[in-house]
Amino acid sequence: MNASPTSSMPRALPAEHRQRLMRIAREVSFPQGARLFEEGGQADRFWIVRTGTVDLDMRVPDRRPAVIESLRHNELVGWSWLFAPHAYHLGAEATTPVRAYEFDATAVRAMCHDDPALGLAVAEWVGDVLAHRLRSARTRLLDLYAPHGSGSLR
Repeated sequence: MNASPTSSMPRALPAEHRQRLMRIAREVSFPQGARLFEEGGQADRFWIVRTGTVDLDMRVPDRRPAVIESLRHNELVGWSWLFAPHAYHLGAEATTPVRAYEFDATAVRAMCHDDPALGLAVAEWVGDVLAHRLRSARTRLLDLYAPHGSGSLR
């Protein structure tokens, strides 16, 4: 639940809140090629990658799923659990063997409800992750479809 300290990366969840969440974390492993979740599926859990790589992908008619982003060490996999209707917006696949911490979304939402300071910290953390991913997706789309690539974000 850490993140790089650079301004372009999402900030880390504060240590006190990270420690509380880690008390309910479960260590899991996924073999290469395993699907963590499918687009449209019930978002009932999320993960923090310990080792390996997870690709986020999107269904494209008559094609293989398009990879949106690759997630690695200490990155959040799954944010849809926090927002109703709690359905995954993308799919996720382990592209290498993955070890991760898994969190039960219902339990985390209950913790956030019971402790507003924790709830605010988690919402800001997930919001930062979302904002970062939207900026990254914008840059990738510009690289793919703009006449001269994205260049710098102006």
